[in-house]
Amino acid sequence: MFIESVIIHNRQFPKVGCYPFNLPVFCLTDYLEFRGSVTFFVGENGTGKSTLLEAIARKYGLAMWGGEKTHIVHNNPYENRLNDLISLKETMPRLGIERGCLFRAETFFNYASHIDDFIMNDPGLLEFYGGLSLNQQSHGQAFMAFFENRCSREGLYLIDEPEAALSPSKQIAFLECLKKAVSRNGSQFIISTHSPIVLSYPDAQILSFDVIPIGEVNYEETNSFRIYKSFLEMRNFKAEDSKKLSKA
Repeated sequence: MFIESVIIHNRQFPKVGCYPFNLPVFCLTDYLEFRGSVTFFVGENGTGKSTLLEAIARKYGLAMWGGEKTHIVHNNPYENRLNDLISLKETMPRLGIERGCLFRAETFFNYASHIDDFIMNDPGLLEFYGGLSLNQQSHGQAFMAFFENRCSREGLYLIDEPEAALSPSKQIAFLECLKKAVSRNGSQFIISTHSPIVLSYPDAQILSFDVIPIGEVNYEETNSFRIYKSFLEMRNFKAEDSKKLSKA
């Protein structure tokens, strides 16, 4: 493992009503401990999963490939400030350039385009991605090429919604990538996901942002599992039914 825990210094949060410092889940969570090589963040949209992943990446010093999510039009000077108010307990010494990366599904196209630019001067970089430009593959194929090749090297990998471009069978293939990376080189993965397939990784730690403070839950207790299970059992399942399950 590369990091053991995150401390959130919420008593030092600026007194503003701006995201992310206005989220109760951060205001009332002091400490998160990672107890294994694979940890999942689960929770509804807007609960802060991606924001915490990005804050950890910034604090650890991982490159922000793919560009920033925020733009000047957002007009929120606090949006990328959470990393200033967290601490990481690290288990491995840093060796110059930090090993690993932050993967975000929504900015993957930008990432792939950056790699194409670099390949023009250093064609050898293609070896890190299976020998073929990521932009010359389908969205799902490019995702898998990244996971199978880039994540095969030891490091701390923070992955936001890997299922976004993956079919169910490719999500299962993604689980195999995780198993190989963990067993071969001791990498650590912290993954934000809504997919019950991805969440099924054996013995993974699951931290729910749907409870305050953030707490560990079992696989069967996640809303992803419960809603998908109910939908498959009753195909006329409606939005109001999912809301009831989420609140139960």
